[in-house]
Amino acid sequence: MDAITFFFMLLESLIQYVQPVGDVLDEEKHLRMELRGKRLERKRIRLEQQVEQLTLKQSGGVWGDQLCFALQPWQVWAVAGLLILLLGLYFSWKKRSDEAENSSEGDEDHFSDNDLKWLLDERIQWPVQDLKRGCERTMDLMDNYTVYFGHVLSNSFYPVLQRAIGVGSAFEGWSPREQDVVYRVLIPMTPPRGHSFHLELDSAEQRHVRNFRVLVQLECTCTREQQAENMLCFLHHPKEELRRNQDPSLLDTLCTGSYLDVQKTARWFYQLVRAVWPALPQSHNWHLVLLPSTRSCQFKVTNSRESFRIEMVFGVRRGDSDIFVSSQPGYAGTPSTLWLETYDVAEMKFFKHIARHAPPDSLHLRCLQLFSRLQLGFGFSTYTMKTIVMHLLNTVPGSRWRRRYFLRRLGDINVNLRRCLEEKCLKHFIIGNKRLPLEISLPLDIASAEPPNLFHHLAWYPVAHSQAMSEYRDLRHRLASVLLNGC
Repeated sequence: MDAITFFFMLLESLIQYVQPVGDVLDEEKHLRMELRGKRLERKRIRLEQQVEQLTLKQSGGVWGDQLCFALQPWQVWAVAGLLILLLGLYFSWKKRSDEAENSSEGDEDHFSDNDLKWLLDERIQWPVQDLKRGCERTMDLMDNYTVYFGHVLSNSFYPVLQRAIGVGSAFEGWSPREQDVVYRVLIPMTPPRGHSFHLELDSAEQRHVRNFRVLVQLECTCTREQQAENMLCFLHHPKEELRRNQDPSLLDTLCTGSYLDVQKTARWFYQLVRAVWPALPQSHNWHLVLLPSTRSCQFKVTNSRESFRIEMVFGVRRGDSDIFVSSQPGYAGTPSTLWLETYDVAEMKFFKHIARHAPPDSLHLRCLQLFSRLQLGFGFSTYTMKTIVMHLLNTVPGSRWRRRYFLRRLGDINVNLRRCLEEKCLKHFIIGNKRLPLEISLPLDIASAEPPNLFHHLAWYPVAHSQAMSEYRDLRHRLASVLLNGC
């Protein structure tokens, strides 16, 4: 065995990273140690390459054929000095590793300066779309639409359309996909003159889904003020006179029976969007493409450089709260007169509240982004990951979502997902939550209700539970692979 080979074998045996043994480590420490081992391995390889280059320069290509006892004295001392230097580096790394196990605070500071920068900047691929820019462009377009909707519908008996509210992941600051981001807006509707809306909870409601019907009733308009508007009363004027002199009521246009129809309303929205588009300033530089949908209005606006996909859902507010019944798609075969209760506005306001109080380097959205992308292809929904993160955001202080705690928060999400699967219980975040920010307004029945279990099906179907646990293990392996090897 030649001298250089002998020294390299010795060095490898000394500085090779040893995996920790003993009791099972917590999720955060396990991820940290795996990442540190990966980085030390890369450093070891670089050092070996540097030593090889150095020895080749010093030997002039001759040492490789000589034995250890044939080395000149000064050469022996040079190699010995290099070995001592490398041993010092190794023990320095070992000391830091030991400190990592005994002092999480000190380790997290070191980790944020070195490993986290490498992890966040090089190993995890984040979506390239500028969500903030997309949200701004979407709201500019919606504001222009709202102005023209008001002009077109001012003397009609169609629903009055209010200013759009940005909801969904993009307006919360994250997206599960790198491409095909959908910018969703909710258009609140109020009844037109001579009409009123009344929300009726569906008598055949499912246990974990709340559906409503929007009952449309005609109101008397025989008062002096309304007569001055040249409006005939739908209740007290003869039908023939109404047919000749006044547009039909909402009951005759967008309703099935006495209830507002989602699909008829969606078709009406498509007609409005298409008709108003040429009048908008965006039409000069953008191209409108309508996309098929039966319970919302979806379209894409494109130019030579950019493309944005927008979905307009519409709904009726419950009182003065942040809860709506909306047209968003529900289960397969949802009747057209059923409107689903949605908590999108309340959830969006929760994320805005968190953003206002979060430190500048908070990574709570990155944590959610990462897990929502990891779960694609598994049986877990994006909403499951979002619910787990919202529960953590409501209990873990904002200062604990800073960069230095990134791996700890990933470990929290992973542990909470596993615990919820094992217990077959994940509580809804909005319903029955007594710890929401004050600016989020809930109806009394929502605030006082028992939170429904989003994992109720796991308790009913043992096969589904076994499959979910198996997919969780696969998800955890994918997380480790992403952190160690990149996406």
